[in-house]
Order: sequence, then structure tokens, then C-alpha cells
Amino acid sequence: MPQQSTPSTGRLLYVEADGGSRGNPGVAGYGALVRDPDTGAVLDIDAQPLGRASNNVAEYSGMIAGLRMARQIDPDAAVHVRLDSKLVVEQMSGRWKIKHADMQKLAAEARDILPAGQVTYEWIPRAKNKDADLLSNEAMDAGAAGTEWVKARSGIKVTGGSSNPAPAPAPSPASAPSPAATHDAGPFTPGARAPEPDGAAAPAGVVPPRRVGRLHHVEIWVEDLEAARSSLGWLFQELGYAVSGEWSEGTSYQGAGEYLVLESGPHVRVGSHDRLRPGLNHVAFHAGSRADVDALTEAARSRGFTLMFADRHPFAGGRNHYAAYLEAPSGFEVELVAEPV
Repeated sequence: MPQQSTPSTGRLLYVEADGGSRGNPGVAGYGALVRDPDTGAVLDIDAQPLGRASNNVAEYSGMIAGLRMARQIDPDAAVHVRLDSKLVVEQMSGRWKIKHADMQKLAAEARDILPAGQVTYEWIPRAKNKDADLLSNEAMDAGAAGTEWVKARSGIKVTGGSSNPAPAPAPSPASAPSPAATHDAGPFTPGARAPEPDGAAAPAGVVPPRRVGRLHHVEIWVEDLEAARSSLGWLFQELGYAVSGEWSEGTSYQGAGEYLVLESGPHVRVGSHDRLRPGLNHVAFHAGSRADVDALTEAARSRGFTLMFADRHPFAGGRNHYAAYLEAPSGFEVELVAEPV
């Protein structure tokens, strides 16, 4: 193991992290834990599904989560990061060049968490990273089921206390922001989306609700990916979805449980979406209050969306149904539904 540089506290913490993607890119998630190397006690754990992302994005995201937990426990401790990803270890140690722009941003995010002289990295075989591997698989299982990972239900238990029990913040979306994320969001600023109620542990004796039949994800194929990111992708983020994965032919947006995908490539046939042909006609979203719907509608129109059924707006769906029907530049229709009053 590399020689440790121990700050004034004299304390050493181990971070063990892992990430995976079933499909690469596919359903992805990470797991991380902080361990006391003297006692072997697990001081804290974290795991999160990432929607659709690559294996490397998941590996970096796990490391970032682990570093943040270590900082929460003791910001002055020396931290030794143990990973079974040779790529991440060599890149973070400075021995391999980071060529991919997304990985450069994630590496920079990781380096900003703690001073460089306080962190060292070590590659370990997967067989010695079983706890982090289990956590990452729990996260991917949750993502595949459209649910949240629940710490209390994890197979890895916290067995030792920390000097600072405050929870570590989750890593920022594990990819570079889409072009839509860099644009002015307009006047609509909705509140944070609340987690699904079944994300919390069920009380003793209560059987959690079945998730069969719930929406898992929606994948939308588009001819012009950049245009779709700037229109539909922007709208998804305004509605509370976060960019969770980005690759050359697509972007995924994670919601409270379900996720959305915009994807293009040589397999997509040329032509705009025709909602009047057999198949999917439109997707409807809860969009907050009537004022929220109005504000988001105006912001969307400034980005090229067309207000449909304008002569009957905002009651085109009925006198008790306040909603905006919008057509994206690609021809895809979305409906923004206000909460009933």
C-alpha cells in the first residue's frame, strides 16, 4: 500500500467504492463506504442508481460519494481510496491521461473534495471489493425496479460511529451537463421533486406496495439529438429530472424513480415524429400549480415549442382539466397538467 501522508488529526480512513452499468451504457449505479482500517468497522455507506450511464461514470460517481462521506466524517483525516477500476486509480493518481471530457469533469469534481496531499489511491482486485460491489448492485437493482435505494435495507451495515454523522451530499449528475442545462431556464423555477413514498422503509409488519405496472422508463428516439436536448431535454430538467447519463448518441434524465431517455444514431429513421400515426401520441407530466403551468408554457414557447389547441387553451382537455399541450420542434407532444384546485 502506498505511504500515507497523515494530517494533524493522525487519522486514516479507507474509502471503498464501485460502480457498474448493465449494458454500458445501461442501467447504472454506484456503491461506496468508509471504513476504519484499524478496526475494520464500516463508518458510513451510500449507493444510488444513476439511470442510464456508462460503467466509467458509475465508477467515478462511487469514488466521489466515498470521498464526500470521508470528508463528512473527518475533513482532516488522510483518505486512502481503494477501487477495483484500474482506469480510475491510474487517472486519479496522475499516471494515465484523462482524454474523455466527461471523465475530466468528474475527476476535477473528485479532486475538489479534499486537498491532493490528503488522498491516495490503490487498485485492488474485485474479490477484495465485495462490500462496495454489493452496494453498487443494490443501486442497479433499485434503478432497474424504478425505486430508490434505501440505506436501512442494505446488506452492508454501518458498524462504527463517525465523528460527524451528518449525511454526505449526493454527487452531482454523473456526466457533463447537456447543452440544454447551459441555457437560461426562463421564469419557471419549480420546487424539488419529492421522493416516491415507497422509497422509505416500510413500518414493521407492513408489506411495501407492489411496483408491477408502474412506469420504469420512457425512451424517445429523435433524429436531431442536439435539438432534442435543447428542447425536450430542457423541459425534462425544468420538470425536476436530472441528467444522469450522457453518451454520444443519447442522454438519460433521472426522476424520483422512473427515468427518461433521448436517443439518436444511425438506426433512427429520418423524419419527424407523427403523433397521429399509430403508436405513442404524447406524454403528460404533473407540472405544479396553474401559475407554474403558465410560466413553463411561456418559457417553452420561447424555445420553439408550439402551443396546441390554442383556441381552447388552457381547458382543451375539459373544463376541469387545466393543462398546456405543447409540440416540440421534433413533432413530439407533451402535456403539462396543473394540480386540481
